[in-house]
Amino acid sequence: MKRRDFLKSAGLLPLALTGCQYLPFDGVVNPCLKVQLPKYLREHELVQAVWEGLDASKVWDVHTHLIGIGDSDEGAWVNPNMQSSANLWRYIQFKFYINGSCANPDKKETMDQAYVNRLLQLHNDMPEGFRFMLLAFDYYYNEKGEYDKAQSVFYTPNRYVLKQTKRYPGQFKWIASIHPYREDSVEELEFVIKNGARAIKWLPGAMGINPASQLCDRFYDALVKYNFPILTHSGEEHAVDVPEEKRYENPLLFRRALDKGVRVIFAHCATMGESTDLDKGEKGAKVANLDLFGRLMDETQYGKQVYGDISAITQINRDRQMIEKIVSREDWHERLLYGSDYPLPGVMPVFSPWNFSDWGHLPLREANLLSDIRQYNPALFDFMLKRRIKVNGHQFATTVFETSDKF
Repeated sequence: MKRRDFLKSAGLLPLALTGCQYLPFDGVVNPCLKVQLPKYLREHELVQAVWEGLDASKVWDVHTHLIGIGDSDEGAWVNPNMQSSANLWRYIQFKFYINGSCANPDKKETMDQAYVNRLLQLHNDMPEGFRFMLLAFDYYYNEKGEYDKAQSVFYTPNRYVLKQTKRYPGQFKWIASIHPYREDSVEELEFVIKNGARAIKWLPGAMGINPASQLCDRFYDALVKYNFPILTHSGEEHAVDVPEEKRYENPLLFRRALDKGVRVIFAHCATMGESTDLDKGEKGAKVANLDLFGRLMDETQYGKQVYGDISAITQINRDRQMIEKIVSREDWHERLLYGSDYPLPGVMPVFSPWNFSDWGHLPLREANLLSDIRQYNPALFDFMLKRRIKVNGHQFATTVFETSDKF
């Protein structure tokens, strides 16, 4: 029985995020074991080995979502449609994301704080110096520069994320989010730079951003002035509603930003779906988004501007050939950055270490160990999986994980 059929029969098809092939042997629900790794895992030789050759102070997880429902009164917000059983598709997804994050508050904490506390607990299993880079997330805006709450998926304010990094500087760095159509976009950019942000996060389809629009030019010019990068989703998006997905998730739309000199980090290396080959016009053929990203990576004029993050590429909805291509392209490694896409590593049905064992990229004993680790710490699981997979002798270089130098 294929995993997709299992999820369908269980009423959990939305969490399949398409293309699922394996039964959820790790279980469907995260056990949320909120304790330190047990000694047999903490002291295991492979757990120790994944950190060898790395400067942990340079290992920053560049793709860590910070989500809150607003019960802390600090401004975080999630669209009520995702929290209502009347919208069953999104409601089930949201419940799985909350379970994946283990944000189960007790009587003394809010859900917002429970989410943060879980990240702090996961950080305890990491070596000194490791940081999660928390992502802010702006509202959807229309072309008049007006925010549209009804179209927005969730909102994680810059000041909320900044507050967490100030509270926990030993655990967190941060990435701001600013919609370029905002009238105050440049002023907000200057504020977040002054307050220690390291990049700007976009999800164009969910935020209503056309990266090729002249409406972005003022913001692009400011990014170049301050040598400040964008971390943008690229490729199809299935984790949240993206009304503009088909138009705005094409990597080639960022030629406008790149030609102005903006540094762009393409999240997930655009490993989902196809887009029009805009280099051949609006009626160009459909091409895999990964190949369009690869085209930008391989163009010499963008050698110091185009980057990719490897968050989510090991989910079960990614094709084997795409993962193998990314790992094998050692000439890309200097411009690839480690990210987890947390809390997704904690959403149990969407990862399986055993598919990498089946493909010959990971010894079975390591897949079993990773499964055990995931029960306690999905962030460490994700890091170890990406450190250990090998494709025909190729393995991600240490530079992929020492991301701090890119910021």
